Amino acid sequence: MYKYKFEKIELSKWSSKPKEEYQDVINKYANEGWRLVQIFAPGIAAYGSAAYYEIIFERPLQS
Repeated sequence: MYKYKFEKIELSKWSSKPKEEYQDVINKYANEGWRLVQIFAPGIAAYGSAAYYEIIFERPLQS
C-alpha cells in the first residue's frame, strides 16, 4: 500500500512561468522519502493552457 501527496505549483497568469521552482519541490520531497510519480498540468486556463502543475508523490505506508 502507498500513501500519496499532491503538491500544486501555480503558474503566473501573464508569463505562464511557475511561481516556485518545481525542481526544488521535487528535491525537497525526495529528501523526505517521497518518490515522484507524475507531473500533471491540466488545461484549464485561457485557450486550454495550464494554470498550475500538480506534482504527485508516493511512498510506502509504514507497517
